[in-house]
Amino acid sequence: MTGPAAAGPPLPGAGGASPGAADRWASPPAPRGWSPRELATLSLVLEAIAPGDGVRRAAIAAAALEAASDPDDLRQLRWALRLLDSPAANRASGLPRRRFARLTPAERERLLLRWARSPIGRRRTAFQAFKRLGAFFAYADPGPTGRNLNWERIGYRPIEEPVTPEPPAIVPLPDDGGTGALELEADVVVVGSGAAGGVAAARLAEAGRAVLVVEAGEFVPETELSPYELDGFDRLYLDHGLTATSDLGVAILAGGTLGGGTTVNWMSCLDPTAARRHDWAREHGLDGLDAAEADEELTRLHAELGLELAHEIPAKDRLILDAADALGWRNAVVHRDASACGDCGACGFGCRRGAKHSGPRRHLAWAARDGARFLVRATVERVEIQAGRAAGIAGSIVRSDGSSRPFRVHAPQVVLAAGALRSPLVLRRSGVDHPALGAYLRLHPVPVVAARMRHPVEMWHGTTQAANSDQFEGPGPAEADGPGPAHGGFLIETAPGHPGLIALAFPWEGRAAATEMMAAIRHFAPLIGIVADQDHGRVRLTRHGHARVEYRISRRDADSARRALVEMARLARAGGAEAMVALGTPAAWYVRPGEGPSAGGGWRAYLEALARFDFRPNRGTLFSAHQMGTVRAGTAPEDHPCDPRGRVRADRLGIVVRGLYVADTSLFPTASGVNPMVTAMLLAARTARTVLAEA
Repeated sequence: MTGPAAAGPPLPGAGGASPGAADRWASPPAPRGWSPRELATLSLVLEAIAPGDGVRRAAIAAAALEAASDPDDLRQLRWALRLLDSPAANRASGLPRRRFARLTPAERERLLLRWARSPIGRRRTAFQAFKRLGAFFAYADPGPTGRNLNWERIGYRPIEEPVTPEPPAIVPLPDDGGTGALELEADVVVVGSGAAGGVAAARLAEAGRAVLVVEAGEFVPETELSPYELDGFDRLYLDHGLTATSDLGVAILAGGTLGGGTTVNWMSCLDPTAARRHDWAREHGLDGLDAAEADEELTRLHAELGLELAHEIPAKDRLILDAADALGWRNAVVHRDASACGDCGACGFGCRRGAKHSGPRRHLAWAARDGARFLVRATVERVEIQAGRAAGIAGSIVRSDGSSRPFRVHAPQVVLAAGALRSPLVLRRSGVDHPALGAYLRLHPVPVVAARMRHPVEMWHGTTQAANSDQFEGPGPAEADGPGPAHGGFLIETAPGHPGLIALAFPWEGRAAATEMMAAIRHFAPLIGIVADQDHGRVRLTRHGHARVEYRISRRDADSARRALVEMARLARAGGAEAMVALGTPAAWYVRPGEGPSAGGGWRAYLEALARFDFRPNRGTLFSAHQMGTVRAGTAPEDHPCDPRGRVRADRLGIVVRGLYVADTSLFPTASGVNPMVTAMLLAARTARTVLAEA
């Protein structure tokens, strides 16, 4: 279920203006390469997951999978559909010897639940794919009329924010209609336009360099952003929002539009901690990162981002502040790169109001002011390296009709800022053969405890993230008299959620139970643990040229996630939660005495159950919105593909490719331990100084 290295054909939501967003979903797409029987089985599976039009959802899901999945992964999923439809296989699972279509609704649910908890990993993976697709589209699809009936059942309405009247500061290079290769020139080409790419482009353009920014995603001006969740994921996220680890054990959110994560993030702006800066400087050789040089750059970034403390504290974040105070834990209102906002909650779909200080409003806009040009929907296939020196890039542009056109940029300096899931693959396709390329992937795996409060929370309204607790930020021992294991450090934050993402994430214990839970979802406050993973995975190219994310949480990182569950449960209880659930398959529920049956026979037993929570793939639920470390910087040539100043090493001997640099979260030597945007910007500015010094 991992996504492609190149952009796939757009889904129906791609490319239109927000006033017509509902029209774009009026008719589902026509899936390619699916047999009628496969689509019929898929529609029944999706209807078994959640109420709604299964035929419509199957068509949308099939098109999304075709656009974003590796062919081998898609082949396995279709094989799983055929297995579900096999009478013999269903009989072996304890069901009647009948096709899926001929089972009763209750029997279909029983079969899916057996797959959900199967000892066979591939069946759990397939179940998660079906569950996530079925639940997400059931609650995110606006439907043919633009009004999903499930929204009314849970009390949700998309926020119709006022659209900013300001024209965009960025005008991408137009399509000249040519059919041959597009040839361009620049002093520096920046590949990627997220937080790091924006800072690099701004610093280089400010210094008078002729900069070209190349972005694989499209540019969606604020006036064309949609209030619909399905549009947001389709147009603004990597792989249309379907990115995940190869076994679906960790669902991954990453920006895939001009502005990258700055366009869709939740805007918590945290500096790298003093301990992390010291470690990277002393243990990995990133000289100056713990000194005045970095302090001055952070001060400048704070001013450029216009950081302000959150003005509005919604109920889910008030839970952290009040409960942490009650427990005597450290807590704080967070700084955000936004102004005049706090009542919306749709930041994950871009800011129609124009209040978010995203790349297209700040660093990318400033780069454009200073002459930078922008090429969008342009996937970079390789850096062209001649005689040990970068000479430019080559790739293909995907037009709005799905056709493609090759392009080439001639430039003596290339800055890769395509993100930790793409930068190493571009280097690998370019012939860079460093053995650590793509390794050391950190994801900040995120476990979740959702607290059910007596009062409405409506996690989809208000400031996306307004507070956190860093009580457990650094590594800590096991509790002396409690169930919590030793941990490597984690932050406690909240998560905003709209119906599709909520349904995708929350437990599925049968259609009726899931529907009943969603009916009460406006009372749930999700607490998330940002785990500073000590161990790592990798990203590599598949034989089809797609990105494959291989990551399984290690034993000690799983202990950190368990400790996060324990402490988030304590926080929820101190905040007055009447019930709570740790997300997983199966989930771990607790209900206060007097409110109904509680899990495990009491509070202490519940904490002990969380301390043993199963985080094997597709058992404990994990998310990632932070990807880091795959081209990490450091002094040791054998396991740092970049040197301390962002220059790319050709091999483990330490010889650098002249004119080739990295400036994104790929550089992180270890997990940052905090939301990484500001740290990425800090390292991007550092790389930009290297580029300017070597012009």
